[in-house]
Amino acid sequence: MIYWLSQHILDMARDQDWESSVSWLRIFSYVTVRVAGAALTSFLLSLFFGGRIIRWLREIAAEHYVSLANMGSTAKVGTPTMGGIMIVGFLDISVILWGVWNELLILTSLSMIVLAGLGFYDDFRKITSAQGEGIGEWLKIVVQFLLGAILVSYLYFDDDVSFLLKEIMLPFNKNPIMPVGVVSTIIGAAIVILAVFGSSNAVNLTDGLDGLAIGCSLICATVFLVITYVTGRVDFSEYLNLTYVEGACELTVFCSALCGACLGFLWFNCHPAQVFMGDTGSLAIGGTFGIMAVLVHQPFIIVIAGGVFVLEILSSAMQRYYFKATRLMTGQGKRLFKMAPFHHHLQKSGWKETQVVTRLYIIAVIFALLALATLKIR
Repeated sequence: MIYWLSQHILDMARDQDWESSVSWLRIFSYVTVRVAGAALTSFLLSLFFGGRIIRWLREIAAEHYVSLANMGSTAKVGTPTMGGIMIVGFLDISVILWGVWNELLILTSLSMIVLAGLGFYDDFRKITSAQGEGIGEWLKIVVQFLLGAILVSYLYFDDDVSFLLKEIMLPFNKNPIMPVGVVSTIIGAAIVILAVFGSSNAVNLTDGLDGLAIGCSLICATVFLVITYVTGRVDFSEYLNLTYVEGACELTVFCSALCGACLGFLWFNCHPAQVFMGDTGSLAIGGTFGIMAVLVHQPFIIVIAGGVFVLEILSSAMQRYYFKATRLMTGQGKRLFKMAPFHHHLQKSGWKETQVVTRLYIIAVIFALLALATLKIR
């Protein structure tokens, strides 16, 4: 909005006596200026209105009903959840103000809203049902699959971006892998759907300790801020031998708004947390990471940039299937970890919550640096 408004004023002022007095509005044509503005806007909105939203969530009894007695504490019971509405809401406001709308930005923003809506419905069911049960897992899977299928359809039928589906880019690999014919489309479609499904659920599983998921999301979003910027610039993408994606720079504005919203939410979510993001935030943020990875032609970068998320979802999957396999073979199931996801295993091993979160932050930063290194090392 700010970009279009500034351009409209500049057009009106052309060849007028007052043209020089509004010439400073040209700064809004620079992506870097709008990136800074988007981050600052979403962050300040979080600080100014976050407390009011938390009080409102308490008033409507949007409380965290998951018992944590098995972790030796019930202190988190009663903490408001559904705080993801702060993240998604303030991000959208910031993007509306600072973004220049194109297909990539619209697709990413709408996808985030859909996933946030799914998560909100799940959170709402949990706080209104007597048993504290959310929606069924199959409904989540179906919605995530349909969203992935819509993204696949967009990439397949739009000739300008169909290469994002048919050419598979691997980290540390200089050239894309291009299977022959329909095989490329099938493999590409599977990767897209898996990216959306896997990333949204991975962040959801990570959201178990104060500040853990949102802090790791902030680090991951910073990686995507860099990647979207360099892939949206002809000169940088050519120098780094990356695929140039026209319009990807507007995703940089989205990423900066996400960084600001994450930072603002962390203000309230750090230990001891005043609010949890719930599925409203975790499904939306995670799925958005997967979608952006596909749209910048780096579908596997999420595995590295979101290394902590991958660790969490793998630990849960390994725990579940190892237990089932050992129960089938021996009649008594065994567990690989003391508790899954992995952050709870660390707690059971004697680490304090703040130690777990801080050390996983450190690991997330290492993964982030490795992800950025893939841009050059190939």
